[in-house]
Amino acid sequence: MAEQPTKKEVKVSCPENLRGGVYANNMMVAHTKEEFILDFMMITPPVGSVTARVVISPGHMKRIVSALKLNLDKYESKFGKLAEAAEPPRPAMGFHPLPE
Repeated sequence: MAEQPTKKEVKVSCPENLRGGVYANNMMVAHTKEEFILDFMMITPPVGSVTARVVISPGHMKRIVSALKLNLDKYESKFGKLAEAAEPPRPAMGFHPLPE
């Protein structure tokens, strides 16, 4: 008879400086073969700043997408369907000539 693996409890603490979270009203995703990079940003024209960067493996990205989908479905079944937010205007980045 095979032994059942024992479940080990992992205690996770949240550092004081992260307990309040950060606000983001925009996000950019980039990837390489080995990782996904999620930059969460607070855009307040004329400037913006990255409030959090999360770097994860492709396998974990797949699990995160599944968890987000499951939780969005649960939310909508409880509170009703959400309308997708309109795409915000993209800020011009890079070097641009001054208007004449």
